[in-house]
Amino acid sequence: MANPILHIALAGNPNCGKTTLFNLITGANGYVGNWPGVTVEKKEAPLSRDKGVLITDLPGIYSLSPYSPEERVSRDYLMGGEPDVVIQVLDATNLERNLYLALQVIETGLPVVVALNMADLVEKHGDKIDIAALEKSLGCPVVMISALKNEGVDVLIAAARKAAGRVKRGAAKTVAAADAAGPRHAFDRSIEDVLDQVEDLIPASVDPVRRRYFAVKLFERDSEATAELNLSREAASRVEELVSACERDCDDDAESIITGERYGLIAHIVDGCLHRAPARMSTSEKIDRIVTNRWLGLPIFAAIMFAVYYLAISTFGTAMTNWVNENLFGEGWELFGNAMPSVPALFEGWLTAAGASDMVISLVCDGIVAGVGAVLGFIPQMFVLFALLSFLEDCGYMARVAFVMDRVFRRFGLSGKSFIPMLVSTGCGVPGVLATKTIENEKDRRMTVMTTTFIPCGAKLPVIALVMGALIGDAEASWIAPLFYFLGVFAVIVSGIMLKKTRLFAGRPTPFVMELPAYHMPSLRSWALHVWERVGAYIKKAFTIIFASTIVVWFLSSFGMFEGSFGYLPSMEGAPSEFTDYSLLATVAGAVSWMFAPLGFDSWQATAMSVTGLVAKENVMSTAASLLHLVDATETDPSLWAAFAALFPSAGAIAAFGAFNLLCAPCFAAMGTIRAQMNSGKWTAIALAYECGFAWAVGLMINQFYLAAQGVFSVWTIVAAAFAITIVFQLLRPMPSYAWDDEAADSAAQPAMGS
Repeated sequence: MANPILHIALAGNPNCGKTTLFNLITGANGYVGNWPGVTVEKKEAPLSRDKGVLITDLPGIYSLSPYSPEERVSRDYLMGGEPDVVIQVLDATNLERNLYLALQVIETGLPVVVALNMADLVEKHGDKIDIAALEKSLGCPVVMISALKNEGVDVLIAAARKAAGRVKRGAAKTVAAADAAGPRHAFDRSIEDVLDQVEDLIPASVDPVRRRYFAVKLFERDSEATAELNLSREAASRVEELVSACERDCDDDAESIITGERYGLIAHIVDGCLHRAPARMSTSEKIDRIVTNRWLGLPIFAAIMFAVYYLAISTFGTAMTNWVNENLFGEGWELFGNAMPSVPALFEGWLTAAGASDMVISLVCDGIVAGVGAVLGFIPQMFVLFALLSFLEDCGYMARVAFVMDRVFRRFGLSGKSFIPMLVSTGCGVPGVLATKTIENEKDRRMTVMTTTFIPCGAKLPVIALVMGALIGDAEASWIAPLFYFLGVFAVIVSGIMLKKTRLFAGRPTPFVMELPAYHMPSLRSWALHVWERVGAYIKKAFTIIFASTIVVWFLSSFGMFEGSFGYLPSMEGAPSEFTDYSLLATVAGAVSWMFAPLGFDSWQATAMSVTGLVAKENVMSTAASLLHLVDATETDPSLWAAFAALFPSAGAIAAFGAFNLLCAPCFAAMGTIRAQMNSGKWTAIALAYECGFAWAVGLMINQFYLAAQGVFSVWTIVAAAFAITIVFQLLRPMPSYAWDDEAADSAAQPAMGS
């Protein structure tokens, strides 16, 4: 957007409704990227009713202390002079927690308007907030809103415009900020005396409205603030003397002193403005007594996930997918009694009428339409799946699942924070990997990046359907998709336990602290946007990565050497109908198929499916349709199951193929995200090597143990047994002593962290 008149920043804690407000006032049609130098997501968009206003959605954080990438980019953005005004979004049902960040933002000296979100829930609880008293205490405008119900939002934007003074960037901003800064939030007199002395040591060039902010940061020994001020050696020494003396008097460290003072001030503010109704158990608390129960939490979660996949795979989603595959990309359909051709027939008719060559017709119909169509046929199932998952996320249930799973994960040395990326990965591995940025502990974060894509994403559903159809003749059995989901969770837990007992990842799990938002009915607009983001990404991949992949696969499978000549095989004289055996793809895949021989699928076709699946998992299905010459077949077509099963010598080999493709390295897009999150080529290579190695080992054990049960033994049976023994040993052995020794050394080397 060129030369915006007004910059508004949205700040707030996680789960305060900030992003819902952003989507509401912008229509969510904006720029999504990363902040410079980090992988924290950056969202910007113009105000939907005024393109001259740019809205920036800052990451959800709890404080401006720069201990996480999110806190760092938020503070840098606010202190860099970018916003003309900050809308500080607060969860009105949890003022105490949310006011901590609000006080810090107000201290920056920027014009601030406080948005008390979820006002409808406050009223429902019977509580009352004295807006005038809160405005007086904070020294800035306060507006009650409900982003979910679009109540009070216009008043909020008007208040933000007024607070900013409608000034242009860089013009009289200091004056506007000074007017909005309001009264100083005073701490205890003894602390204020020290802060006054520290403030006197700050260079005169510092903006008056920010001197208080820097005084507090110097008191907290904030290294970045100290570096920014470039204090003289004498001034820095005097600050340290003042802070050290205060610490001795208070018998506490500087950060804890400021934290305690802030919460004391918050308690005073809340007492003066919040009038609570008589205590009674809320609806959310009543529900949580059941869904987060120590014994009932996991069974309820399993039942809900079973229902989600049952509805998406076995009922509504499958009914729509079958119609698309059998009619739109199959034999055609009827519209008002008129026969309508299928998409492949339509393209073939157009190309034939245009006089296109057989090679062009084959490229379009057998390559592009067959490959992309095999993927697009799953859109109805994807829509139902994403709709249900988005509803569970938006209503607040998935936050409870992370809390429940923390109990399980912590028993195995993992953290509940690692489960949040896994929940996100059920839709797509890319945002799942991105979600690992919330994990502060570097070892836990890297381990989560390495394992989170074990969870079956939407793109793996075609693989599951194809494999299960070939194995049991029923790709729609209601237990299949949930089974693979929980197998993914099992793979994560097993990997986590094993990796945690190595020196690379040893240490106690990251503490898991999370606010549980009140249950609420998601707004239709917000829910629809979340669903479209996921379905849209799936469609975009179909027409970009998969589109390009199908062309490459078609070329490699249609051209090759036959009787000493290279060319387009279908038109070469004497070439058999099964010409793909002479293709470039057969040559390339055949050269590496030996690696999969112990897993039972050393045919070049199965190898080609696995290799193209590394580009995008949907390619497994599209490559199968192309190589097996079943362009019109769907993943639920018995003829495709039979042709696919014929590539394998046994059911064990089919199961091994499925396990390898579900657990191995994810698609190219997710690999790129892993590289960005790891910020290291070495660690990216370690992650991808572990994923492929683990998948290969699981596939090997499945196939070899199946053969052993049939009385067939080989040297690979011994190798599979060795893998199994190693895994069991690593799972059962006690946590090595160096795990805690390394952690103690790391803790001693790191500065203490505040709130």
